[in-house]
Amino acid sequence: MSHFIDISLLKRNRPYRMLFTGQSISFLGTAITSVALPYQIYHETHSILMIGLLSLCQLLPLLFTALIGGVFADRHHRRTLLLISESLLSLGCLGLAINAFATKPSILLIFILASFMAAVTGLRRPASDGLTQQLVDNSDFAAVGALRGFIYNGGMIIGPAIGGLMIAHFGLQTTYLLDFVSFVISLIALTQIRNVPSPLIVHDLSTWDSLKQGCAYAVSRQELIGTYVVDFVAMIFGMPNALFPAIAQMHGGVETLGLLYSAPAAGALLLSVYSGWMKYIKRHGAAIAISASLWGVAIILFGLSKQLWLGLIFLGLAGAADAASGIFRDMVWNNTIPTHFRGRLSGIAMISYLSGPRLGDTESGLVAAAFGITASVVSGGILCVVGVGVCWWLLPKFRQYKEQ
Repeated sequence: MSHFIDISLLKRNRPYRMLFTGQSISFLGTAITSVALPYQIYHETHSILMIGLLSLCQLLPLLFTALIGGVFADRHHRRTLLLISESLLSLGCLGLAINAFATKPSILLIFILASFMAAVTGLRRPASDGLTQQLVDNSDFAAVGALRGFIYNGGMIIGPAIGGLMIAHFGLQTTYLLDFVSFVISLIALTQIRNVPSPLIVHDLSTWDSLKQGCAYAVSRQELIGTYVVDFVAMIFGMPNALFPAIAQMHGGVETLGLLYSAPAAGALLLSVYSGWMKYIKRHGAAIAISASLWGVAIILFGLSKQLWLGLIFLGLAGAADAASGIFRDMVWNNTIPTHFRGRLSGIAMISYLSGPRLGDTESGLVAAAFGITASVVSGGILCVVGVGVCWWLLPKFRQYKEQ
């Protein structure tokens, strides 16, 4: 039994290898740009409020298009949708680069392009998830989840670092152009995927009825509801990201801030590398609940830590637990969601994992303002564990779910 990440899928499945390669490169480009956008806004306006408004302007259209994108992914050819969405994203990057060349870049244009690209991302992700399910066998879903976690967490560690270096040495223009090139490479990889069947449309429904049908299916499967709710609870109560700047000031200042942000991703990346054993776990509902509870426990211990090095260790453990939960969630979704529902339910999942951290930032900030930083972090971790326990108790089919 190998404990390392299973990469054999990439060797024997060329269509998925092309998809994985293209999506990985474009995600790295997106991670780089995620640093460039707020930096440019602050550089031009010197306003933290404007950075917050940028995040809000990116979130709102994405929440809407994630649902619509799910419907489209179940109705239309998914590779075609990916080609269209990534072409639009590449044009958005090109627009940001052209704007950055201006003597006085337009802040309004940055907001418009960032919102547009966020909206397109909501259309892109369900198509990518649905296409993945079409390209791989059920027995490979564990490997898919581990590979996705590896790329995501690796990108979140090195992407911002590359972005900072690119901005410092080559400027914002080159940074945006690098993201543009990443999408071009992804588009080339997508053209190498052929003979993908169109999704099966069971009924000729309107967009609204199709969306309601997807929601009804999700509600009818308690094991699916469990994956959404447990992740939502963990992110709302156990996500202390909004407090990292204040915590960094207690441990050396801005030099510490990057360590706090990267520690969970480093732990998640390490877990992904040593994830080979996870395909032998069959009680996926229990595995998700245990992983989410361990996330909460690690956050509690982080909040109680007085030494920075010890706190970083607990953040790394929290990230590893979150990565494990994510891999097991992927297994449940791919094993229980029919192909013709995959796009819509991917959109629903996006709503869960995108809104949870944003609400978590609000919750932790309010509690910290009222009771202090330590109280906010520790109470959040406790509420996470309690909330997961409630979900475990109220959703028996979720806790009993076992891969067939």
